Amino acid sequence: MWYWLFKYVLLGPILVLLGRPTIKGHANIPTDGAAILASNHQAVLDSFYLPLRSNRRITFLAKSEYFTGTGLKGAFQRWFFTAVGQVPIDRTGADAAQDALNAGLRVLDGGKLLGIYPEGTRSPDGRLYKGKTGMARLALESGVKVIPVAMVGTDKMNPIGSRMWRPAKVTVIVGEPIDFSRFEGMGGNRFVERAVTDEVMYKLMKLSGQEYVDIYAASLKNPKPVKAEEPTSEEAHQPDEAGAPLAAVADPDAEQADGPHVPDTRAS
Repeated sequence: MWYWLFKYVLLGPILVLLGRPTIKGHANIPTDGAAILASNHQAVLDSFYLPLRSNRRITFLAKSEYFTGTGLKGAFQRWFFTAVGQVPIDRTGADAAQDALNAGLRVLDGGKLLGIYPEGTRSPDGRLYKGKTGMARLALESGVKVIPVAMVGTDKMNPIGSRMWRPAKVTVIVGEPIDFSRFEGMGGNRFVERAVTDEVMYKLMKLSGQEYVDIYAASLKNPKPVKAEEPTSEEAHQPDEAGAPLAAVADPDAEQADGPHVPDTRAS
């Protein structure tokens, strides 16, 4: 109930007024059944405008910290994320990657839409960065189609570091579903998972018009300190803060940044 109340009464009208959002390709979102919505990620508001323009409910996996906070702020976060139906995942345990994968599969097994940000964190400069392969693992193990979604304009309305939303035109572009059934039974093959991920990222690049960069975005936001005679690893980074529910995917040798995520389970 709260999900729809926030969407149509409490928050949605404000978002419509500020962003004047439009959606292209809405017919590509199935009216029933499970699917993965894989989106570029430019701002926290992506997680608001994507569900706002979809007639169906979208579930994101949220980091468990949103549900375990203390005090008034912690209580509000716990209530808000529970009310809108987000699924908490613990990223700290040894089995975090598998637990997150299982959580995503449960959402899809229930015939729901699962939202994921393959880049794993917000773009630091508006460009599109290398995708993480957890999304591919979910698609291959569940057998569902992946629908690429480009969010345009949210970075103008909600720039990184800004405290106030700014009026700006927001457009949601939904691409045609991608069927990866040709790779049936090949989940867990790191080369196949990388190929699936790269195909989705190519579609996102074409839809969004963004410049593509073949490194992980989080490696720029939180680079590993360089030691003497040792280069900085492009995959080393630490988690940062996020202000909204989202789903992202990470590789096994790199920690996830920018909040909720679906860690990867294999190297890419």
